[in-house]
Amino acid sequence: MCRTLGCSRRTLTMVNDDEGHGERAALRGNPSFVWRAGQERRLAMVRQAVALEGRRVLDIGCGIGMYTAAFARYTPHVVGIEVELSRAISAHTHVPRIAQAVGEGLPFQSNVFDVVFSHEVLEHVRDDRVCAAEMVRVARPGGHIAVFVPNRLYAFETHGIYWRGRYHFGNVPLVNWLPNPLRNRLAPHVRAYTARALRRLFDDLPVRTLVHTQIFPGFDNIVARKPGFGRLLQRTTYTLERTPLRQMGLSHLLILQVTA
Repeated sequence: MCRTLGCSRRTLTMVNDDEGHGERAALRGNPSFVWRAGQERRLAMVRQAVALEGRRVLDIGCGIGMYTAAFARYTPHVVGIEVELSRAISAHTHVPRIAQAVGEGLPFQSNVFDVVFSHEVLEHVRDDRVCAAEMVRVARPGGHIAVFVPNRLYAFETHGIYWRGRYHFGNVPLVNWLPNPLRNRLAPHVRAYTARALRRLFDDLPVRTLVHTQIFPGFDNIVARKPGFGRLLQRTTYTLERTPLRQMGLSHLLILQVTA
């Protein structure tokens, strides 16, 4: 696999999987464990701007392989990387080409992939600027990069907070609206991006922006428990995406094209 898709001889970074589950969730987030309408909708948004059929696709931070497997519907040339060994092993049951690696040191030669995808990963990596540069490096000229990251203007911090030295999982209101020093004391484990901060990661890199928007959550859990109310909530927030209030959405979607 690595030889076919331009894998270098760089040693992959190994990670101890014996960390506590809560601490691991704080540092690296939880991947998508179940494929639902919200994930399908995000995939459809990418497909509106980027052709996937027959393309070489790299899924960075693939978790247990939910999006990786979805890409495999359209092309057999799909590769996932994941820092957590246990998750990489799970992803391997969906897609055969999975490597354990970090986003700041992708084990591939330059100009290899047609599509580089990152779903809610950049906020967790050690150096998001280096990771962004690596994404551009491994994409071929004319190829595409699709990124989802948390929006700083969303009313909840969905990754939990640290309070008095202990991690508390859950959606915490208004944390991301605090000034940086306070926000970063409560959530030092995860970033949230303004529109400008996200685009700044790719400044001075050979890319042009095709899509930059914000989207609201799918509320799949609410739909499952209370279908009527959940669908009303979906319709309301999806309508907001067609207004200036989309800037308050859960996540940014940024799609770039490599120009050189």
